[in-house]
Order: sequence, then C-alpha cells, then structure tokens
Amino acid sequence: MNQKYLIFILGPTCVGKTNLSLFLAEKFKTEILSSDSRQFYKELKIGTSMPTTKELYSVPHHFIGHLSIHHTYNAKLFEIDSLNKISELFTKHSILIMVGGSSLYEKAVTEGLSEFPKINSNVRNRLIYYFKKNGISFLQKEFLKIQKKNESIDIDNPRRLIRYLEIFRSTGKNPSFFYTHKKKRNFIILKIGLTIPRYEIYSRINDRVDYMMKIGLLDEAKLYYHYRNLNSLKTIGYKEIFDFFSKEKNDLNESIEEIKKNTRRYAKKQFTWYRKDPSIIWFHPKEKDKILNFILKIMGNTGFEPVTSCL
Repeated sequence: MNQKYLIFILGPTCVGKTNLSLFLAEKFKTEILSSDSRQFYKELKIGTSMPTTKELYSVPHHFIGHLSIHHTYNAKLFEIDSLNKISELFTKHSILIMVGGSSLYEKAVTEGLSEFPKINSNVRNRLIYYFKKNGISFLQKEFLKIQKKNESIDIDNPRRLIRYLEIFRSTGKNPSFFYTHKKKRNFIILKIGLTIPRYEIYSRINDRVDYMMKIGLLDEAKLYYHYRNLNSLKTIGYKEIFDFFSKEKNDLNESIEEIKKNTRRYAKKQFTWYRKDPSIIWFHPKEKDKILNFILKIMGNTGFEPVTSCL
C-alpha cells in the first residue's frame, strides 16, 4: 500500500478510546500514538488513567510517559515531535493509530498550529500578578474588552485567557490574526469518533474516579504536592486533592466529588468541540467490527482481508 493512513480515534474521556485503539492496532499490526497531553508525564499514572503496563506492552505506544512533570512542553512542540515520529513509523507501516482527547493537540497533528510572535515576558508576568491578586474575573473582564465578534475561548481557563491577553498586549492584534490555513499532510487522516449517551459517560466518569482513589490516587498526588505549581500538575484529579492537602477543602470526599464534577464538565466540553468537526465519523464504542470494516472500505481493503461484521 503506497498511501499512508493515520486513523485518529477521538471522543470524550471514559468513552472507550483505548480499547478500540488496541483492537485496531492488533488487526492492522501497527503502532499507537497518543495525543492525550495529560498522559505525556511519566509520574502521573493513576490520575491520568494511563494505559496499563500490559496494554502498553501488547502494542507499541508512543507519547505516553515520555516526559517528566518538570519538562516545559506545548502543542507546538508536540506538532513537531509527532510529525517526525509519524514520518519514521510510516517507513514500516501503512496505517497508524492515534488516540486523543486533547483537542488542541489533535489539531496540531491534523491541521497544524500557527506561529505566534515572541511575547514580552513583562506583559505575561504582570497578567499573572493581577490574576493572583484579583482572581480570574480580572482576566475575563480584560478579555471581554477586546474580544472580536464570534470569537470565543474557555473563559474559565486562566491559562487560555493569559495567553490570549499576552498576545494582544505584545502585538496589538488578536490571536486570530496569526492563524494560518490548514497545513497539508502527506498522509490521509481518517477521524473515528466514539459516542455514547451522556448519562452513561457521566456514570463511567464517577466509577473511574472511585477506582483511581481505590488504587492510590491520594498517595500519588501526595508525592508531587511539592510541585503543585507546575503547569503539568494543574490538571483535573490533582488540583482538587492539592486543595485538600492545602486545607482549602476540609473533606476528602468533597475533593473527590470535585474531581467527578470537573471531569464531567471537561467531557461536556470535549463533546461540544468534536461535534463541530464534520469530518468525524461517529460510532458506538461496541461497534468495533463495524469500525474496522468502515476503515477497510475507505482504504479499498488494499493489503488487508475484509472482515465480516458481527453486528
């Protein structure tokens, strides 16, 4: 097969992306790449629901646990690293599987990210200072002053707001001014989305958080509490427990419920993001054979024997 295919498996947290990726990788005898930015950090195994040792060894994986929490990393660096790895792996495979729930990192691979100008560090430091002094409402008010029509970001995310404001204050232009057109890739991208009823996702999230606590999330968070100000640790599952350690929350059960609530909110945002993408073909996670046959049909079954669906 001369043409190369990147099969992207997308969907909200807890929907079953890992299981499908393992199934397809074994069928196509290929390898898996992750675009889940939370799973990049080797120290954060439990709180990010990193694939098990057995799963990692059953199929070769890339971009899982390859960084330390002390590394500074971003989506632009991931675009460079992932494209290099994809190019390398395509020398021995015609099909690769990529799995992710981090929308910006998915976009880095499928469309490419824009090149932004260098930011004045004094501008960033002042924004951080006023954020710490006045809270997120300060950033939200500043954003609304300069927001362009039909332009929106997650205004509950201080890092996104600071990034937006520092670009504007350093250049006098909104970030959208620097957006580029989609970059052409030398491989075909096929996006498979997984979806189930929202109430089922929420139930799975609640069960997963309970399981993470059972297998040691509290102890894992305690190990890295000293580094809680690192960007890599300002993520769901850790920040809520850090609040408990800091006495901002007096009841551990309250922190656990916060993890569940924030994860459900994150899943809702993932649903909203991916539903805007018309190129995603949606399936139920149990439709593994149907998905496999769909991929084979798209590729014309070239190099692979067709599989009869059992659904």
